[in-house]
Amino acid sequence: MNGAESLVKTLLGNGVEVCFANPGTSEMHFVAALDRVGGLRCVLVLFEGVAAGAADGYARMSGRPAATLLHLGPGLGNALSALHNANKARSPVLNIIGDHATHHLQFNAPLTSDIAGMAGTVSHWVRAAADADSVAADAARAVAEAGRKPGRVASLILPADCAWDEVTAPSSESTSPFSESAPPSSPPPPSAFAPAPSSQVDTAAKILRGGGRALLLLGGGALSQRPLANAARIAAATGADVLTEVFNSRMERGAGIFSPERIPYPVDQALAALAPYRSIILAGAAPPVAFFAYPGKPGVLSPPGCSLHHLATPEQDCAQALEDLAAALGASGVKVNAAAPAMPTVTDGALTRDNIGACIARCIPDRAIVVDESQTTGFNFLSQTRAARPHDWLRNRGGSIGAGLPLATGAAIACPGRKVLALESDGSGMYTPQSLWTQARENLDVTTVVFANHEYALLRAELGNVGAPNPGRRAVDMLSLERPRIDWPALARGMGVDGCAVEDVKSLRRALEHGLSTDGPYLIEAAL
Repeated sequence: MNGAESLVKTLLGNGVEVCFANPGTSEMHFVAALDRVGGLRCVLVLFEGVAAGAADGYARMSGRPAATLLHLGPGLGNALSALHNANKARSPVLNIIGDHATHHLQFNAPLTSDIAGMAGTVSHWVRAAADADSVAADAARAVAEAGRKPGRVASLILPADCAWDEVTAPSSESTSPFSESAPPSSPPPPSAFAPAPSSQVDTAAKILRGGGRALLLLGGGALSQRPLANAARIAAATGADVLTEVFNSRMERGAGIFSPERIPYPVDQALAALAPYRSIILAGAAPPVAFFAYPGKPGVLSPPGCSLHHLATPEQDCAQALEDLAAALGASGVKVNAAAPAMPTVTDGALTRDNIGACIARCIPDRAIVVDESQTTGFNFLSQTRAARPHDWLRNRGGSIGAGLPLATGAAIACPGRKVLALESDGSGMYTPQSLWTQARENLDVTTVVFANHEYALLRAELGNVGAPNPGRRAVDMLSLERPRIDWPALARGMGVDGCAVEDVKSLRRALEHGLSTDGPYLIEAAL
């Protein structure tokens, strides 16, 4: 058994079932080990950013780490944007990064680079294997580090000789294999969240009993159905309001599920939304700040004099903390009798933000996974889809665009029995269109809607927000996706994905119903 084979066995033995891979020369022994060992699903991608983004989507939906296989420093470099998003989303992701053989590094060959330094910018844990004997123990440690709650990015650097050399000594790791004939060991139990100290719960209860306008701000592990229900009970019992962070990794939503609004993205709207509060209680959320600095505007969004209190940090058990808080307030049995939100009315005609959102709300299948990187088109989608069938909603937590199509790819592999609906802007989608090829190759149930306004519309608005209004011809041209226009259905067909273009609401609804009722990937270009 060589080092690469011991690596594959260790991944399987520690519960890693999927690897999103774009291999090169230094990873060929890992590729060969896939047949010799068997059992690890390797998904080929055409760009490393898709590999890392798909691993992020898989992790969000499965709760378990997927692996990526990246080719040396440049391959890691291509993945950094998506790994930044995974880091911010607190997704468990394990990177296997090939490197030159240890004795070849001295020659400074063209692909030589500081892999550990690069990986450290987006990883919580980085290690380079020293020899074939250490690979299994290092891999087991990497899986454990990635699985630490709420989720971390771990990077294991695999020099080529550590992959091809024979293993001479058995691993001392109890969760690692192995003898040649031994089956992989059972996966270790998952990491548990740390409990929130009772003092944090007591302080939150005191704040909510004390009067004054209070906000319960939810994020991270507070956005599944159980903690959302407790947040609704707490709000009903105390008069507190509930909001979520601007961008959330995963949120359970739909008819019958409490669905709070989010803090608005635009700074002026966010400041107005938070202005009434004297206290903000954070449940899995970070203190609210602006995405960017703007001239003459504050970076901190909470109003002056507002106190911030952590009920539970993202590393703590937010769901249990909300349950404990409801109990402390006598709200556990409170009946929340809020009227069910009405399904929005679809108005026929040309495509607008409002009628697109209403159409999507009516078409979301039961238990669907919605991946939203719709940017300016989708500002109101969350409020419009509150009455849709129950579903999960994933957004680009880290803000590095191009996340939507890879997230949808990984989510579809994590949940093969569920439909995935990807809502994508045309500018963001062009960062990772290679995702469509992998969706076709794996026959994934992903229906993608690309909102084609043929410009970076968000940046057009930001010109004024940052104090650079009245742009000239060159500035406007830098934000235009014209000359030539991107033909998304043609691009999709070139990747093996069928699709169509629509220009009105009736056509959009027919296309959505077709895509969501058939197996395999489908793409719709919605002309705005």
